[in-house]
Amino acid sequence: LKASGGLIITASHNPEPWNGLKFVRNDGIFLNSSQGSQMLDIYEKKAFLQSTGGTEKSYTKANGLHIKKILDTINTNPIKKKKYKVAIDACNGAGAIITPILLKAMGCEVVELYTRPAAPFPRGPEPTPQNLTELARLVKESGADIGFAQDPDADRLAIVDETGTAISEEYTLALAIKYVLEHLSWSKKIVVTNLSTSSAIDDITRGCGGFVLRTKIGEAHVAEEMKRSEASIGGEGNGGVIFPKICFNRDSLSGIAIILSLMAKTNLSISELVASIPKYYLLKDKIECSSVEDAMDFMDDVKKHFAKETLILTDGIKILTANGWLHLRMSNTEPIIRIFAEAKNKKEAEFLIDLALKSRR
Repeated sequence: LKASGGLIITASHNPEPWNGLKFVRNDGIFLNSSQGSQMLDIYEKKAFLQSTGGTEKSYTKANGLHIKKILDTINTNPIKKKKYKVAIDACNGAGAIITPILLKAMGCEVVELYTRPAAPFPRGPEPTPQNLTELARLVKESGADIGFAQDPDADRLAIVDETGTAISEEYTLALAIKYVLEHLSWSKKIVVTNLSTSSAIDDITRGCGGFVLRTKIGEAHVAEEMKRSEASIGGEGNGGVIFPKICFNRDSLSGIAIILSLMAKTNLSISELVASIPKYYLLKDKIECSSVEDAMDFMDDVKKHFAKETLILTDGIKILTANGWLHLRMSNTEPIIRIFAEAKNKKEAEFLIDLALKSRR
């Protein structure tokens, strides 16, 4: 619409009574950390520009505009021929209305769960396997080919396979990358993701003759690097797919169209496709800190403890070991340090987290 900017009012996955404000630049990308700091500084100083009037009008065609962009960009004819039965759990959020419309436009039979946006969140809002038991049951009972789950602002996407098994969100981006790099001939084989996303991304991309660029945590950092490097696809391992041919934002609707296209093109079930993704165990933990100083002391202890390993200090501390990796970073929203560890087996990932926790003085 050639707007100067945008403002999204969203709870995202925050519980009542919290809402969030997401600020969008004129290029459609969220404010990065530097721009966010500038905006907060303006707010604190109350240095606002005074409005000179202007007009207010409603735009009611956003859903149709976005669906058209997806259908114009992704060839959905193979999906239409398959006539998939798809279960969707929108958590009564922003995807509740638009997602069934998109699925029906792609010739799918839709089984809806939690698609009433006026109702409260009916489950834990993050689309993690433990929150998707109802969707898993629905997929199994309805005989659906796949189940999709969104968080309330519909930027994250998770999958339930045809057996009723909830799949880790890490697989969403991996499957989307597999489709774009293997099946889109124009694809420039550059992938951008953040430092905490699974190494399965590297394996898939390398196997297609491409390479991965990694950024700081945060959608804006990923999107800016995608724009700079002209990447074909990117996103975050929490189920956030960014497909720049459609938009430079995490978008579950793009992810849905891409993953159904992968199923249709390969003629494989979603469980078979998940089985083809390199297997890693990615564990997440956190440690509470009494203050910023306490958190910084802990991070210093970790850095000293792992001084002989390869360290990446772009965002917190990422430690590369012979058997996996460990990433620690201070949260922007809570007095905690988030800890991610990944290895080829669960015991090794648990061992890495244990090492990090024991490095505290």
